[in-house]
Parts: sequence; structure tokens; C-alpha cells
Amino acid sequence: MHPEILRELTAQRGQELRAQAHHASLIRTAIRARRRQRNLPGETDSFVAPAIPDYVDGSFRTHPAEDKAASEAGQAPAARRAA
Repeated sequence: MHPEILRELTAQRGQELRAQAHHASLIRTAIRARRRQRNLPGETDSFVAPAIPDYVDGSFRTHPAEDKAASEAGQAPAARRAA
């Protein structure tokens, strides 16, 4: 067989094997993900995003009692310290 034809056949076979390996890897990843979803259904719904204030420039107050205690101690209220 001509060396150039043999080289092309070898390259084609290698490409086919790499494609099969990639496909098998994707399938294994999908199976693992599906298995995790099935085994851990409660963990996916447990995330709660923290509340983000509307104004972060110091115009909101956390609690009036905290502001009063801070002013008596000679400190700025919590909302003004954060700004």
C-alpha cells in the first residue's frame, strides 16, 4: 500500500477514535449530572440570594436603636459608616 494512503487511513482512524472518546466522555458527564440531581434534590433549592438594599449611599438605616446607641457612643450610624 502506498505510504501516503496508509498515513491518511491512520489519521482518519485516529480522528474517529478521538471523536468516540469525546462522545463517551460527554455521556459519562451527563449521567453523573443526572445521578447527582436525582440523589440530591433538596440541595438545589436551598440557595437564597441575600437582600440587597436599594440605596447604598447611606440614606437607609438598619435599625433606629442601633443608630441611637452609635450616636451616644460618638460613632456615626451604621448606614453612614458603610458609605
